[in-house]
Amino acid sequence: MAALGVVFGDIGTSPLYALREAFGGVGAPPLDRPDLLGVMSLILWALVLVISIKYLAFILRADNQGEGGIIALVALLNPWRSSADQPRYWLMLLGLFGACLLYGDGTITPAISVLSAVEGLHVAAPLLDSYVVPITIVILIGLFSLQRHGSSRIGGLFGPVMLLWFLVLAVLGVRGILVEPAILAAFNPWYAISFFASNGLTGYLTLGAVFLVVTGGEALYADLGHFGASPIRRAWFLLVFPALVLNYLGQGALLLAQPDAIQAPFFHLAPEWAAIPLVVLATTATIIASQAVISATFSLTRQAIRLGQLPRMQVIYTHAEESGQVYLPLVNWLLMIACVALVIGFGSSEALASAYGVAVSMDMVVTTILAVAVARRFAWHPLLAVGAGALFVIIDSAFLGANLAKIPDGGWYACVIAALIFLMMWSWRAGRAMLAGHLAERSTSQEAFLGQIEHTPVHRVPGVAVVLTGRDDPNIPAALVHHLACTGVLHEQVLLLNVVTADRPRVPAAERLDIAVLGQGLMRVRVHYGFSQTPNIPVALKLGEHAGLPVDTDSAIYLLSRETLIPRRGLRGLPRLQQWVYLWMTRNAARATAYFHLPEERVLELGLQVVLN
Repeated sequence: MAALGVVFGDIGTSPLYALREAFGGVGAPPLDRPDLLGVMSLILWALVLVISIKYLAFILRADNQGEGGIIALVALLNPWRSSADQPRYWLMLLGLFGACLLYGDGTITPAISVLSAVEGLHVAAPLLDSYVVPITIVILIGLFSLQRHGSSRIGGLFGPVMLLWFLVLAVLGVRGILVEPAILAAFNPWYAISFFASNGLTGYLTLGAVFLVVTGGEALYADLGHFGASPIRRAWFLLVFPALVLNYLGQGALLLAQPDAIQAPFFHLAPEWAAIPLVVLATTATIIASQAVISATFSLTRQAIRLGQLPRMQVIYTHAEESGQVYLPLVNWLLMIACVALVIGFGSSEALASAYGVAVSMDMVVTTILAVAVARRFAWHPLLAVGAGALFVIIDSAFLGANLAKIPDGGWYACVIAALIFLMMWSWRAGRAMLAGHLAERSTSQEAFLGQIEHTPVHRVPGVAVVLTGRDDPNIPAALVHHLACTGVLHEQVLLLNVVTADRPRVPAAERLDIAVLGQGLMRVRVHYGFSQTPNIPVALKLGEHAGLPVDTDSAIYLLSRETLIPRRGLRGLPRLQQWVYLWMTRNAARATAYFHLPEERVLELGLQVVLN
């Protein structure tokens, strides 16, 4: 039940617009019996091949300790542990670009879903036609405004509402099939083959509209960690798949009997008395689908931050017990602005459909490639993995080629969003690597620092100092060296603490800390978290205290370095654009104090000036 409310929202609302787009766009094939049966056959077999076989039987097996999604696959590649593995490095870049594409999809999905539902007023209440766009904007603004409260209070309603939605899809579909049972012939794949043979390039480009029925595949995979593979498979085969098949067949049967219903075949399936309730139910279902996409975008961003692909951002937890329910204000408001702009700019779901599908089709190709690349981790037979991967890449590439034709009509939008976010990720990684190199030059070897403490008069004050280091380095960080040089004072106990992000979603509390005693009151502490977890340093140190860490963390002082970055012209380093982007992100990154949940009154920031060259 819970999976229905989250996993299948995107794919479950595609019947609102998918079939209409196959025959409603410029250059679409004629709406005659052979072509309609051909398109219906393509839709049915797309659901079978892409969702039922590729995702449910193949891709869902490629999990990172139960976690799904493209970031989980990138983490399995483990590319940042060795820069010498070039193939793995390029696969990592490909995966990151795939993750960036999800942001483009994340702005289009709420806009097209809600807009297509509200457009049901064209059938239910034609006098309200002029209010479709304003109503959609109000719904979207309200949806994004409520994000800070979290979805846990109303989340329990998502499952029952989506259950009702899929049952209604099935009933409406049966109603249409009874009108024209001949539509059942679409199960014969020969109609799909004949469609391509008779329509040529036009038939191939129609795949761009057919693809709209499977755009929820990536969202299905991304939600693997929330529900597990078995509940997702059961929900799909027992309810979602039959309901979708029946509804698409019902719409096709309606068009066989009434070709003029092409402007809104979904809503024309319902009797007149049910038009308004159906619009309300469809709008509710699209809001739920949009909520799932928004929440997935929040989770994706948090994972990217944890893996060092994006700067720290403000993360607000909307549930006291569920760490996965998060709210990122900056991401939320940027998504809202983008969604509203899309609704105003395109004006209809038909126009928006021209922009939809490019990003998701690229993502599907990337996901297949990455799944094959990590197949050996799951003991898959090499021939089976490569053979299945090759088949799915061919299918995905066929859809991608058809969707690329949408770029001039709006498909460029998602690509531009993905390129901008990829530039940010690439600049952040490159900038952090350059900064780490500069700080390493200022650091001091462990032996030299301990010798300095032992043989040079250093005033030791009572208490514990926790020095946060940004990288796992055997040397003494520049911040502590700078602090000692300026003050001549050192706490009796000093913890050199580094947060290590594992290549798995979660690290159990028993494996949280690694502690090494260096001598002279210094200890090196590594705190391990998974990429789906959020670090809380005081809580982690409490675990160590209970496990025998000989410090009183309640009175600890936290020493952080705050670097002032100064770019230099004419010297080797980052390209100017990357340098500007990195500096901008650094200035706007959330403070480490809030991100690591440090007590404000016991944090001391040490300034360091770093020249980028």
